Amino acid sequence: MPATSQPAMRAVEISQPGGPDVLRIAERPRPTPGPGEVLIAVAAAGINRPDVMQRKGIYPPPPGASDIPGLEVAGHVVAQGEGVREPALGAQVCALVTGGGYAEYCVASAALCLPIPRGLDAIQAASLPETLFTVWSNVFERARLQKGESLLVHGGSSGIGVAAIQMASALGSPVYVTAGSAEKCAFCERLGARRALHYAEQDFVAVLGDLTGGRGVDVILDMVGGDYVQRNLTALAEDGRLVYINTMRGAQAQINLRDVMVKRLTITGSTLRARPLAVKAAIANALRETIWPLLESGRVKPVVHRTFALSQAHQAHALMESSAHLGKIVLTTATA
Repeated sequence: MPATSQPAMRAVEISQPGGPDVLRIAERPRPTPGPGEVLIAVAAAGINRPDVMQRKGIYPPPPGASDIPGLEVAGHVVAQGEGVREPALGAQVCALVTGGGYAEYCVASAALCLPIPRGLDAIQAASLPETLFTVWSNVFERARLQKGESLLVHGGSSGIGVAAIQMASALGSPVYVTAGSAEKCAFCERLGARRALHYAEQDFVAVLGDLTGGRGVDVILDMVGGDYVQRNLTALAEDGRLVYINTMRGAQAQINLRDVMVKRLTITGSTLRARPLAVKAAIANALRETIWPLLESGRVKPVVHRTFALSQAHQAHALMESSAHLGKIVLTTATA
């Protein structure tokens, strides 16, 4: 037992940087919520690429955050810190957290808790916060996608891609995506993508040029980087915006700055985890106002590929790294 008076809980630890097998179940003290925080009894936690990066030792948690991986959870509130009135005790919520999600209990800022949308269960709700916060922040705030403007999403069958396709389509933008197989392309088109391109077989720059009459697309959401950077610049329309959320094929690239100048392009990007609480709280409010009604009406739907128990976190990470999934992978606190 831990040398503490706090009740114990099960959690997933990273024993050392490495592959999926470094994830292990451990007993930890149950955390206590501080001022402005709540304690959530976790029913489910979403898995995201940053968790994989943390496990490998290349994306450490920010100062003060839990070393337990997991950036999004769903469950019910069991304790409130000082000054918290909402969410109430017993409230069913999902939340964006800076860490600690792969556990039976997790502390979250009250400002980053959102009610589980009507009609959804905790597993579906746990798949939402990290992806919805990321897409809203980057596509609709940083890249300023407007109704009627076109969006290209690389990695359309990922959790981020699934969210971006549905959110942008529901808000009036035609969406194009790239994906890695015919199955994934068909999946993306069923979700609402106007056209999905198999990146191993089709040149997205040429195809999008044909589809847009040579104009190009207005916004590109990219998690690839590397040699995609210049191709993205070529595929953008005048005054287009290119936004980065990951660099899976490398953070270095050689580009033609003349394209940027002649077409008046904007290149931007962000990470979410270490941003100030006030910034993330503003995103939460925007999601509650704009996206939550779409979730409750069914116009935007969570897509959960598979669930795993906490003790199977290593299997969940192996699936994530295989890229064989369509949508989100979720851990549950069920014993297995």
